[in-house]
Amino acid sequence: MFVLHIALQGCLRGDGVVYGITADTGGHIRYLLDLVSASAQDRDLTRIVVATRLFAGHLGAAYAVPEERIADKVTLVRLGSASPAYCAKEAMHAEVSCFAENLIAWIAAQEQAPDLIHAHYADAGTVASLVEDRLGIPFVFTAHSLGRVKAAMLGEAAPRPDLARRIATEEAVLARAQLVIASSRDEAEVQYAGYAAYDPGRVRILPPGSDLGRFASARTSPRIDAAIDRFLDDPAKPALLALARPVARKNLAALVRAYGESPALQAIANLVIVAGTREDIDSLDGDMAATMRDLLVLIDRYDLYGRIAYPKTHLPDDVPAIYAYARARGGLFVNPALNEPFGLTLLEASAAGLPLVATDSGGPNDIVETCGNGLLVDPRSPGSIAAACLRILGDPALYARCVAGGARAAAAYDWDRHAARYHVLLRDLLAPQRATPPTRQLLVCDIDNTLIGCEAALDIFRRWRSRQAGLAFGVATGRSFHSAMAVLEQQASPRPQVMITSVGSEIYNLDDNGVTYTADAGWRRIIAAGWDRPAVHDALAGLDGLAPQGPLEQRALKLSYFGDAAAARRVRGRLDEAGLSARVIHSHGQYLDVLPAAASKGTAVDHVRALYDLPERAVFVAGDSGNDIEMLRARVQAIIVANYSDDLASNAALQHSYVARATHARGIIEGVSHFRRMPADVG
Repeated sequence: MFVLHIALQGCLRGDGVVYGITADTGGHIRYLLDLVSASAQDRDLTRIVVATRLFAGHLGAAYAVPEERIADKVTLVRLGSASPAYCAKEAMHAEVSCFAENLIAWIAAQEQAPDLIHAHYADAGTVASLVEDRLGIPFVFTAHSLGRVKAAMLGEAAPRPDLARRIATEEAVLARAQLVIASSRDEAEVQYAGYAAYDPGRVRILPPGSDLGRFASARTSPRIDAAIDRFLDDPAKPALLALARPVARKNLAALVRAYGESPALQAIANLVIVAGTREDIDSLDGDMAATMRDLLVLIDRYDLYGRIAYPKTHLPDDVPAIYAYARARGGLFVNPALNEPFGLTLLEASAAGLPLVATDSGGPNDIVETCGNGLLVDPRSPGSIAAACLRILGDPALYARCVAGGARAAAAYDWDRHAARYHVLLRDLLAPQRATPPTRQLLVCDIDNTLIGCEAALDIFRRWRSRQAGLAFGVATGRSFHSAMAVLEQQASPRPQVMITSVGSEIYNLDDNGVTYTADAGWRRIIAAGWDRPAVHDALAGLDGLAPQGPLEQRALKLSYFGDAAAARRVRGRLDEAGLSARVIHSHGQYLDVLPAAASKGTAVDHVRALYDLPERAVFVAGDSGNDIEMLRARVQAIIVANYSDDLASNAALQHSYVARATHARGIIEGVSHFRRMPADVG
């Protein structure tokens, strides 16, 4: 497989990247270089090329070199475009047409054309679209950051012309891409959802990996120590460390305000801001000069001299030592960005042993949930930022738990795992479509603690599933579509043909290409009838014992809360009093979901059964908890795996169910075998 990456923005080179040299030379370049390095380890990938712009000028001679070898099988190719000089992303649209023509000519000169293109940022997506029009090469897309999100952060109801053009470009690319790669649930479910071309079934969450080993073993450096300590009256204090380019969306000013307005924080900690590399502020690119001036004004306003450090330069190889500097002083890492699509520096800092205080907008939600390595805050609230820092620094037990989360980060965010999942998707996209045998039976199972939860059982299920001709496989889960897909792909589960998600309020069917999914619009119309979400929300506001789950758990056709059994009874009573039609599902003693009255895993399975035109006896369902009750009691062939919770086996409505002796996926197989042996079996 020959994969061509297109990345036009920033100063891209094979090594020695000077991050922050321009406003567009940031994390996307690090992501791309790490991705191609990991991809090169796959024997099935025979060639990888990264195509970028060729330009000359004061930024260095390296960017005018037409070709650069990065590694075995990996080459960086620079092609000319309309302008011979460096172009910021705001001006990149003028380069697209010429660059695309030169790329098409370059492809024509190769012995073999690329099998697939991966475009990074919207203008590269336009190039990929032009190449596909001419040569028929499909492409996948990674946005890295989105114009609509930036416009929202800047409070622009009507985006300025350059941002409006970028948003229109993103719309066109999203409509064309075979697959969209996102880094987090926030990106997949919130950021992309603002686009008219948003198609959730074509978006996949693949969190980037990171070479975290060098951060876990990081040591302090006398040179780095001296570069920071020279600013500080008491360098031994814990360091609140921020490491980011000085651009508006990184929101470093809010961190300075948080520190400047908190005498308690100033008393116990120093603030260290490593904001890119600069020789002279006036020579900084884009909005970086204005951002740095804003920071200096705030430092002066709060008279923070002697308590804040803001060194001018650092090399990429210095970053581990910078984290180690903060760790050695018992400090923590702060990311106050208005939105962070992923948050690679959070993983690095965590691996280096630093607790996190991070924005609640974007990828940090996933990182902190997965690793338990810090606290999330509203980045627009300096008071909240200061309070979170004080809480971690003032609670040794919490500090220790956050530090322990760093080890989990190294295991969860690994480039080899990322590349393996990425390559499976690429290969499946390129694979010829195969005819599927007629569906004679349907198996739908819960995910957490049913299908997954035991690695050995899932491995057995994977082999068993491959032998089940005529058995359609689906899942039914409380997770969202993207959360479910992420965990299934992480666990290398067989790919479901149907996904019932968000406790039955959404259904997705696998497309003919065997990779992407299409939402079942008919199901949405059926259950939306009579659903008044705002009224339900208002009726339950302030109800005793009821706390909303996070924003990512709220859906158009689902409201999710934390609450015990008594709270669930109060919810039902309040909805009845208000005359509102809704279904209340309580599980695991704490999760409470409110859905349209027609929605549940059970009704969703019946909808899918009708789509497949199957009789009742051709359907198997399996689950383990309270949010599976609706599905289990509605099906004749219901399976309860041995590791069940919520007293499922003693539930009077489930007495017809088969309670397996085996746990997890082994229990599913056992249950299907049991029902297939019964005389009425259709299989």
